[in-house]
Order: sequence, then C-alpha cells, then structure tokens
Amino acid sequence: MMRSRWTAATGMVAQQLNIDVISNNLANVNTIGFKKSRAEFEDLMYQSMKIAGSPTEAGNLIPTGMQVGMGVKPTTVHKFFTQGDFQNTGNPLDMVIEGDGFFQVDVNGEMAYTRAGAFKLDNEGRVVTANGYVLQPEFTVPVETANVVVTESGHIAALDKDGTELASADIPVYTFINPAGLKAAGKNLYSETEASGAATEGVPGEENFGTIAQGFLEMSNVEIVDEMVAMIVGQRAYEINSKAVQTSDAMLQTANQLKR
Repeated sequence: MMRSRWTAATGMVAQQLNIDVISNNLANVNTIGFKKSRAEFEDLMYQSMKIAGSPTEAGNLIPTGMQVGMGVKPTTVHKFFTQGDFQNTGNPLDMVIEGDGFFQVDVNGEMAYTRAGAFKLDNEGRVVTANGYVLQPEFTVPVETANVVVTESGHIAALDKDGTELASADIPVYTFINPAGLKAAGKNLYSETEASGAATEGVPGEENFGTIAQGFLEMSNVEIVDEMVAMIVGQRAYEINSKAVQTSDAMLQTANQLKR
C-alpha cells in the first residue's frame, strides 16, 4: 500500500477544518463584537529510512538521512482579539470598549464576558444583553429617566429631564492574561478557562484597561478579502491533496496491470 494516499487524506481532512473555520468567520462578518479565528496545523510523525549521522560502510557519516512525513493534523483554532471597526449608533445603551477588556454579564448565576456592547432594557429596567443576561454590576434605569449617560471611566447615570441624577453605578472592565484561551460559548459570550487565567477587574482608562465609549458598537474584526483569499488557498490545497490520492491510485493500477 502506498503511504501517499493516507498522507494526502490527512491533508484533505485538515483543509476541511480550515474551510469550516473560514466559513464561520465569513458567516459572522456583521456580528457585533465577533472575533475571527484561524486554524493552525502541524506535521505528523516521520518514518526514518536512513538516519542522519549514521556511518556508511566506508566509514563516512550520512549527512542528511532519509525521512518521509506521514501528513498533517490540526493543533488549534486560534481566536484573535484585535479591535474591530466602530459604528456610531447614537443609542445611549450601546457601548464599546476602546482597548483591552470585556464586559461581565450574569448568565444564570455564572459569570461570562463579552465585547458586544449592544445592551437593552428588560421589563424591570435592568441593562441586559439581547438574550436577557444582566450586565454586572446590575444597573436599573428608573421609569422617570429621560437620558442615560456613560462616561469613559465607566460611570453610568440615569438622569431625569432636568438633568438630576436618579441612579448611578460604575461599570468595570475585565482583562485576561491569555484571552485566546477563553471558551467561546456562543451568543457573543466567552467563559473563563484554566488556559485564559482568572479575570482581572479594572477601572476603564486606568493602567492597561480600555475606555468605554457611549453610542458606539464594535463590529466584527473579520476582513472579508483576507478570508476570501484564505478560502481560495484552502480550496486549492484540498484539491491538490485529492489529486495526490488519484495519482497514487493510478500508480497502483499501473502496477496491477504489469501481469495480464
């Protein structure tokens, strides 16, 4: 049996995952706060037919040896938390973090983190996500509120028509030493893992924490042209691996026809 068929098959499987990741990036090109991913790969084990540095019959050393690779395998799908473009909405409950950091929300008693600042009000006047998860710390807008103001440092205040402050709170932001290690939970949410490290709470604008801008949203950081180019490369890589399978099969067919 020719090892090239199995080697090429690993390449096809790897490129299938690559296209899956690219497709998810493109599907979320307009998702608020979405962060793009990249599939990464590594080569598999090698079969050593001649070891470099081994002596020959003449007493010399083989300079390079002979190793044949056995293919490729996926190692990780890396998520990139680069800043996406900002969109001016004018909505007082839309917030964006300029720089590093996440908002914290309560998901059924568990803390989760998000970059999507498209907040709403629920039937109790609490600031929540589109799925009803409450922004932390919980802030309730009184019924008589005429305007909501959020400063760069995260101070949120509900004002009446005369500008009198009815309620206020301070919204912190949270950072991670390894944000790529966060678990994507869907619904624009991420959860803490051992790889990400514990969340560090901070005041927006202080030290390495980003500031908050009201009336803006952070859009997806997916670059359509880059993803389209990557998709073409992945498609061609899949195609050329399939050609390797066909070539190996043709060679075996030729060998089978040597004796008629």
